[in-house]
Amino acid sequence: MSDAVCHKCNEVITQRIITALGKTWHPEHFACKDCDSPIEEATFNIQDGEPVCAKCFLKNYSGTCFGCKQPILERTIKALGQTWHENCFVCGGPCKKPLVGTSFYERDGQAYCKPDFEELFAARCAGCSKPITENAIVALSAKWHRNCFKCKKCLNPITASTFAVEENKPVCTDCSA
Repeated sequence: MSDAVCHKCNEVITQRIITALGKTWHPEHFACKDCDSPIEEATFNIQDGEPVCAKCFLKNYSGTCFGCKQPILERTIKALGQTWHENCFVCGGPCKKPLVGTSFYERDGQAYCKPDFEELFAARCAGCSKPITENAIVALSAKWHRNCFKCKKCLNPITASTFAVEENKPVCTDCSA
């Protein structure tokens, strides 16, 4: 049997031994790489292959959540050039739903779910005032849903490329004659 050598002092370990990170240590030498305090807890953090105590990890290595400004000790979400807790990365609109694992829209550094983004920022139809999320008809200095661009008189959708205008509303060629 070969003698175990301490990773820190390179001396043979003859009594109690700590095995961690694929290395062996004297118990008093299994210490934080930053503050050199012995690590006695069963769980510890690792930085550059060396042990780090919880206090130094929080101070030196944990990210800070952009949403709540608290340290991130669990899974980190990276989005919009920031780091977040999973629970803090939520829609910036009225729903406040979590956005982890979903697609989202960004505006002015804020993330939004699709429904809230469309409700808040999409162009509005001149006919029904609802958000336009598909192709629009642009006419009379406004945008329209295809089905909302209707004749003012007969209320049928105008599909022809020509139409008349009365009181800034479209009128089909049949009704304008």
